[in-house]
Amino acid sequence: MESKEGSDALFLHATEGILVTNAQGEIIKINPSAEKLFGYEQGELAGKKIENLIPQRFTQKHEANRENYAHHPHARSMGAGMELFGLKKDGSEFPVEISLSPYSTERGGFVIAFIIDITIRKEAELRMKTYFADLEKQVKNRTLVLEEAIAELEKTKKNLDISLAKEKELNEMKSRFVSMASHEFRTPLTTMMSSVSLIAKYHERKDDANHEKHVGKVKSSIHNMTDILNDFLSVSKLEEGKITNNPEEINIRTFISEIVSEMRTMLLEKQVINEVYSGDEMVQLDPKILKNILLNLFSNAIKFSPVDGIIELSVKTSADEILIVVKDHGIGISKEDQEQLFERFFRGGNATHIQGTGLGLNIVARYVELMNGTIEIKSVQHKGTEVFIFIKRS
Repeated sequence: MESKEGSDALFLHATEGILVTNAQGEIIKINPSAEKLFGYEQGELAGKKIENLIPQRFTQKHEANRENYAHHPHARSMGAGMELFGLKKDGSEFPVEISLSPYSTERGGFVIAFIIDITIRKEAELRMKTYFADLEKQVKNRTLVLEEAIAELEKTKKNLDISLAKEKELNEMKSRFVSMASHEFRTPLTTMMSSVSLIAKYHERKDDANHEKHVGKVKSSIHNMTDILNDFLSVSKLEEGKITNNPEEINIRTFISEIVSEMRTMLLEKQVINEVYSGDEMVQLDPKILKNILLNLFSNAIKFSPVDGIIELSVKTSADEILIVVKDHGIGISKEDQEQLFERFFRGGNATHIQGTGLGLNIVARYVELMNGTIEIKSVQHKGTEVFIFIKRS
């Protein structure tokens, strides 16, 4: 192999493409593998510029690089970090890998180029990239499915937590209802039983004063029980969505005055209700809801006021709003209790000795909301309570 015949055999029979160029970039020698690689017949490339084997879009740059290389020749692998392409005789391109080895003789400088067709490798790399891209896509899709499943589980858990919380609240409400109802019903029933017995005795003795006194107690007890039952029915209907706002034209002064007259039969001893009206009397309101609101507010005012207390009603209408204010001068509400006034079954610390369900203001607030209104309460302990109902006019 050290002989000329051996080196010629190595050049001719090498599977790699090998060609030699001079300083001008002309091909002075090329082996059969290189000719076959580029699709040329034997001897067809002799004397041709090396740029004939390079795609046209790279030729100008290649010429500059070749001239620069001729001034600083050194062995190197071309294409590190970049893609190289060869140009076949038929105009098709293919990816190549090239190594350069310069040498000099008395005839000048030359460069040996070793060329490998890397089409198969590139195709394998492409298949690998495609495979990894598909794999990554599958991973993302499965991750997305997993994330959606986790999100659905979290949503289910949240819904379950809400359901459990509602069930817990319902159970607590049932427990409080049973406890409260047993107490609130027992008191008027006991009073009624006792009064009925005494009524019979006083009737026999013709003691009209005591007779009337206990008849009044029976009426009051029946009224209290009716209030309790009405509260429970209202809560049930509100929960079931059976109560809707159906406004109609009414004379608000006439309507409320009738309710006040009805409530005067429930007043204690020297209690009085004062009424003040101003503004347009014809309004569009739901009479049933308005009546329920006022009955609750008057009932509270009567219960929490002294026996000689004054209950003040103020009704003011304007073009945009209806303002109803019910004010008493009773026991009032502490600042701490005012934060929980609209909670179900809540009763102020200073009102536990007074009969009631703790549902009244909760019901009133929900009625007011149905009427597109708002409720505000101002109260000072031992000085009284003022309830403001604001209802927008459509």
